[in-house]
Order: sequence, then C-alpha cells, then structure tokens
Amino acid sequence: MSSLPPEPPADPEDNTQTEPLSRAIGERYLTYALSTIMHRALPDARDGLKPVHRRILYAMRELRLSPNGAFRKSAKITGDVMGNYHPHGDAAIYDAMARLAQDFAMRYPLVDGQGNFGNIDGDNPAAARYTEARLAATSESLMDGLAEDAVDFRPNYDGTLQEPVVLPAAFPNLLANGASGIAVGMATNIPPHNLHEVIDACLHLIKTPDARDDTLAGILQGPDFPTGGVIVENRETIAEIYRTGRGAFRVRARWAVEDLGRGLWQIVVTEIPYQVQKSRLIERLAELIQTRKIPILADVRDESAEDIRIVLEPRARTVDPEQLMAALFRVSDLELRFSMNMNVLIDGRVPKVCSLKEVLRAFLDHRRDVLVRRATFRLDKIAARLEVLEGYLIAYLNLDRVIDIIRHEDDPKAVLMAEFALTEVQVEAILNMRLRALRKLEEIELRAERDALQDERQALQAMLADERAQWARVSDQLKEVRNLFGKSRPEGQRRTLIAEAQDIAPLDMDAMIEREPLTVILSKMGWIRAMKGHQPLDAEVKFKDGDGPGLAIHAETTDKLMIFASNGRFYTLPANSLPGGRGMGEPLRLMIDLPNEAEVIALFPWREGERYLVASKAGDGFIVAAGDILAQTKTGKQVLNGDALLCRPVGGDHLAVVGTNRKMLVFPLSELPEMSRGKGVRLQKYRSGGGLVADDTLSDAAFLTLADGLRWQESGGRTRTEPDLTAWLGKRASAGSMAPRGFPRDNKFN
Repeated sequence: MSSLPPEPPADPEDNTQTEPLSRAIGERYLTYALSTIMHRALPDARDGLKPVHRRILYAMRELRLSPNGAFRKSAKITGDVMGNYHPHGDAAIYDAMARLAQDFAMRYPLVDGQGNFGNIDGDNPAAARYTEARLAATSESLMDGLAEDAVDFRPNYDGTLQEPVVLPAAFPNLLANGASGIAVGMATNIPPHNLHEVIDACLHLIKTPDARDDTLAGILQGPDFPTGGVIVENRETIAEIYRTGRGAFRVRARWAVEDLGRGLWQIVVTEIPYQVQKSRLIERLAELIQTRKIPILADVRDESAEDIRIVLEPRARTVDPEQLMAALFRVSDLELRFSMNMNVLIDGRVPKVCSLKEVLRAFLDHRRDVLVRRATFRLDKIAARLEVLEGYLIAYLNLDRVIDIIRHEDDPKAVLMAEFALTEVQVEAILNMRLRALRKLEEIELRAERDALQDERQALQAMLADERAQWARVSDQLKEVRNLFGKSRPEGQRRTLIAEAQDIAPLDMDAMIEREPLTVILSKMGWIRAMKGHQPLDAEVKFKDGDGPGLAIHAETTDKLMIFASNGRFYTLPANSLPGGRGMGEPLRLMIDLPNEAEVIALFPWREGERYLVASKAGDGFIVAAGDILAQTKTGKQVLNGDALLCRPVGGDHLAVVGTNRKMLVFPLSELPEMSRGKGVRLQKYRSGGGLVADDTLSDAAFLTLADGLRWQESGGRTRTEPDLTAWLGKRASAGSMAPRGFPRDNKFN
C-alpha cells in the first residue's frame, strides 16, 4: 500500500486576519486591565483578600496547618501554592505570605510565622527555606464553613483541583487588616481598623439598616494601625472620609518627655506612623542634625529592643518640647498622611469606590448568604441522617426478624426493603451495622439523636423562613468573633489614639541659629565650603588638584546665600548648611539641581529690600527685587530668560554698559524696568557681525552716580576716573561711543 503524499504547507495568507491596530491593541489591553483589576490588585469586599492571599490561606488549610498544629517550611507552603493554585513566581508568593505574618504590617496577622519574617527597620524576611509557618486563629475564622458549601468553588488554573472563589469570612477582614494595591487606571489603599469597633458598626447597621455614614464613622472612630501612633484629624474630616471613601489621615508618632533631673529632659518616641521604616526615619533625623535644618535638635539615638524607643535630645533645656516636635513633624516621617481610597470589588466583579456603609453592607450580605448556604447544607445532612436513624429504629423494633432475614435469605437487601418498606440507604446502613450496636442502650441513644436532629431541623427551617431570625443569627456570630479577638483580649485593644492637632506657633528656625561670621569659598570646579570668621578674600586656600579659586564672599551663618547661574535661575542655600572649611568642601551640584552645562555667575548673601540687575549676553536685562529671587526648592527659580551674563546690586542713578565692541553707553537708571521674570529690555544696541565675524555682545555693566563720574581699575592697580561722561550719555538701547582712553582691554569695569 503506497503512502499518501504529504499535504502542501498552508498559505500564510489564508491564516491571516486583518483588523485595525487600535482595535487589536484596545481589546488586548482591556483584557490585561480587567485581569489585573479582578485577579491581582483589588481586594474583594466580602473577605478583604486578593487572590494570592486567599490561595495561600486555602493551601495552608489543605496542608492541615492549624493554629495549634505543627509548623511547616515556608518553602513547602510556597511550592504548594504555586503548583496548585497560583502559577506565578515563588518570590511574590513568599513576600505575600510573609506580610500576612508581620505584626507590624497586619493589625490581625493571618499567618503565624516562626523565624525571621522581617522587622520594622525594613529588613527583608529570611529565605523561605529558613522560616516556618502555620495558620493563625484569625484565618480559621475566615475559613470557617468551607467544608459546608458556604461559598462557591471554581477550577484552579489547570483544572485539576478546586479553589474557593471567596472565603466565608466570619469577620470584616477588609477593614480589620486593610489592603493596598495598584491596578490599571485605579488603585486601592485601605488602613487597618480595630476589629471590635468594626463589628460594633456591623451590629448597628444590622439593627438600623438605614444608618447614616456619620453614625457608623462615630462608632468606628478611625483607623487602628498595628504600630500605634496618633491620628490628628477632627471628627468632621474623618466622617467625610468615610462618607466618600476617599481622603487622607494625618498620622503622628507618639512621644513623651522624659525628665532626667536638674532641669534636663529628653523626648522619647515610642510609636511611629504606619509603614515608616524605623532605620530610615532615624537616618533622616540624623541628616537634619548634620545639615542643621533643625538647630534646636542636638542628637538622636535608637534605644529600641522589643519595643520602639527613639531618644531625641534638645540642644538646650530652654527649648519647648512642643515646638521641637512640631518642627520635626513638618520635615520628617514622624508625621505623614495616610491616603485612603476604598476601591474594592463588589461581589468579586465590579470595582467601586465605596463608602463605609457600602463596605459593611457588602460584608453583611455575604455573611447572610453564607449563613443560608450553611443552613441548607446542614438540613441536607440532617435529612440524610434522619433517614438512616429511622431505618435503625425499624430494625430495633423488628430485631429478631431482621437477624433471621440476614442469616437465612439469599438476598437479604431486597427482602428487607420489601418487608419493612425501607429505602436502599436504610438497608445499607442496617447491613453495615456492628453487632455491638444491637444493645438496648443504643436504641435509646438513637431516639435521643433523632429527636435532637428534628428539633435542629425545625429551628433551621424557621430561621430560613424568617429574615429577622437570619440577621439575629449573623449578629450572634459576629459577637462570638468579637469575644475571641475584641477588646477583651490584650491584642484587641485600640492602639492608635484619635486626637485633634493642637495649634502650635511655628518655630523660627533662623532665630535659633547662632550668628557667626563666615567666609564662603566656591572653587573654579564648583566645590563650596564655609570657613569660620571673615578671612581675607585673597588669602591662599588649598584646592583639589586641577582646581583653583572661583568666588569668595563674606557672610554670616544666618544668611541665605543666593547663587545666580548662566541658565538664568537663582538658587538659595542656607549658609549654616555649608560644609566646614577644614576639608575641600562638597560639590555645589549635590546641594542644588544645577545643570552640568550651567556656570555660576554670582554668589552673594540675600538682603531684604535689595534690588539687582540681571542681564544676558545678548544685551537684554531688567531690575528684579530681592523678594522675587528667593527659591524654595533645589531646582531654583527661573528669573532671566536667555543666556545670563551678570547680576549686580542696584546703586547710584545711572547705569554704564560696555560691549565686546568696546563701545560704552551711560543712561539713567529710571529707564530700566523692574520685573519678576522675563527677557528684559535692550540695554545697548550691537551690530550683527554676519559671515565669519562674530556678533558683538554685552561685556559688563556697572552702576554709578553721574556727579561722581566713572571709575575703573587699570591693570597696574591704579584707579582712574572719568569725571565727564557727556560723550557717553544717551538713551537706553543706543549704540554708545568708544570707551575712554585707558579703559581695560578686557572690557570689564572691575
């Protein structure tokens, strides 16, 4: 038999589908976005869990890691979760499980960890092969009822196993432990709360279904962070946040003044805001001391052991502790704003920013569904057991005949079913009965069990027929959980204090700086330092190899130094924050965001009320007030648009300008406008070179008093004066005349 010839390869054109690029990308991106929103980033309002957390807890339950059982290696747990339910990286799964075990991240940890699971300093957990874990008691409450058809199950990713769509959740875990996540186009951030208060709010909502959000917020009070702290917001603000589902809470560290005797004292911080790493906080406080941004703070020490203890020492005993802490709250993570965005999945399908009432209602409706499903499941079990019990009782009433049938009949099953009208299930139970169960006492126990089951069935049927009875049972279940994890337990006590911020007068930091003379030196390569005292500006100073002198000025520690660069921006630096003069200083570009291509043109101390001329190489300029050049950030403040050339303090009544063409012009100061930002006006007219000749530009400018004439310094050091400036007087933007005889060849007034 000859073999068939191979089929020709398919034409690629036959397998090609054409569609617009926008639609193809849009459909695929929408699929990705929905997957991220529903299956990764947003928690379910019913159990407060994301899929990865739900799968971790369910896998640990399948491994029988009960709260009072043995621990198992985290690597084993991670492997089971990844292989059975969550086909993603093991590192992501382990990080998620580790967070569930961190008592500084979770208000009510869902995993009981053994080993290094990280700490509040920001250290990472040990590798999964070194740590062990088991379920916490709270997790058991979340999964209570899984074996009783309380929730729906779905196939896992490869269809070999089943996983729960949502957990029964005996308590509102979403609010109790909070959640955070970033999806596509939306995000969620929910702070943890006190479980006792959340359940109290649920009970009130059951009792009063039309309760107002303000009432529920009054019961809930506010977030309850695992790290404690103090929330400084008024009740109206908190109520508005819970009503809209959006807002931010100001959270501060908790501190106290510790008396050291003889008038000395120190501040001890015992609780820090949620999600603040203690090590980074202390680094920031040490940086504030080093840079002298808080001059009244002398030292910071970390004396923490099991509990947090950060010691802050004031520079003097006369410092007000309230003002010191108020200053630290403004510039460090001792105070932060925790944003709240209650964006959750309703019924596991619809993302929505919910109010407090909507979140509680979603949980309570879920609990009622769980109750009904468990009751229905229990009724089915009761019906099956009662059927068996009825068969047993018939067998006891006719015990001799039953034994005789079993001993002598070839098909006892059929005979028993026909003679006593038994079902197949009842006959199977009778035939599988042990001989020891034939005693008289067993019959009494069977009757008692039947009566108890009938009473239970009647009670369940009555509950299913009455909605009020269902809500009463949900209330009882919530009260049971409250007794287990509420304020009657030490771990259930509220940790975060709710208070209103006190109005403390802002502390004038400049007034706290000791006024001392400084000599500020900026090298040619941009290294800056401050030497104590007013040293001669031409004194010899050591520089790095290849570097040399640049600018030098006299200032004081209380001064704000202004730096004007060729990009037309002014930068501000506190003089007291400059490095000392013992070394070579530090690069100026590390202190301000000065571009590499920009050069420093002027360096001077800021003085209130002063005015300055700023001009570009093109010959444009204007006068700017001192108040308009102060910069609040490292990026500086743009003032002059163009390639900046010079900055001069305003004085006299006329301005003299000279160009690279050696033409000089003198015009009245009144012709110069005062602006806060811009290109300015033309100072002097220049001729365009054109071709191979360079254009003429502005070279220098100087203020003068017309009656005193113009002075300049010759190369030999002698000072020359031109008393009569009639030949150079003119209108602003004129071309001017050639400079006087003996004017410096570099076209600088010096």
